[in-house]
Amino acid sequence: MKPVLLIVDDNKDILDFLAEDLGEKYEVLAASSGPEALTLLKNNCVQLIISDIMMPGMDGFTLCRTIKNDFEHSHLPIILLTAKNTMESRIEGLELGADAYVEKPFSPQYLQVQVANLLQNRSKLRDYFANSPLTHIKSMAHTRHDEQFLEHLHEVISDNLDQEELDVKKIATIMNMSRPTFYRKLKSISNLTPNELLNITRLKKAAALLAEGNYKVYEVSEIVGFGSPNHFGRSFMKQFGMSPTAYVQEKLGEIRGV
Repeated sequence: MKPVLLIVDDNKDILDFLAEDLGEKYEVLAASSGPEALTLLKNNCVQLIISDIMMPGMDGFTLCRTIKNDFEHSHLPIILLTAKNTMESRIEGLELGADAYVEKPFSPQYLQVQVANLLQNRSKLRDYFANSPLTHIKSMAHTRHDEQFLEHLHEVISDNLDQEELDVKKIATIMNMSRPTFYRKLKSISNLTPNELLNITRLKKAAALLAEGNYKVYEVSEIVGFGSPNHFGRSFMKQFGMSPTAYVQEKLGEIRGV
């Protein structure tokens, strides 16, 4: 699926131009005002926002502040577009949490590169978390809100890892979130479904236990809630590119300096 971008501008010509220019690589949602943009955010899983600053009513600065202070959407990268090229304006936008600042008139290619870089950088962080056995979940956080959410989520899953029946509904209930809100928030930050994250968290906990060297592989499999050692071994191999036994041997080699 294409990443979803939300473009906000009160100028229809600019909206149409950006939608056409970005539409080949991305799915584009268009809003002509800040309030309309916030409504679209509630009903769609957006990966990045591009907003003009000079808009009547809710301007781009206010929209940026509102999004960055909202728990559900604070993680979203925001690019601000403006004809105001003063240093004060640039500083204000960055202080409000904007991730990039593009002056009008701008090169469409330059904007394309800004969008691609922001999305790629976040994708690299997600991949590093998923494929590195001992990397903590908060490595994917981009804001303090995200870090708190991810740390709480990690605690909830870790405290219930031995429950094979642990599912999305139970996790969302413990997090005091509706299931759709929980799903959208997690998917936007990590590009993982709750079930995928649950499986990765089980495997990372297993990696930490194996690295300690105090448990057999089958014991770790039971501790982290896998139904069978064989299933555990296949899942571990698929996620980290090595078997649990090979991982233990690697960690022993590191300790011995081999």
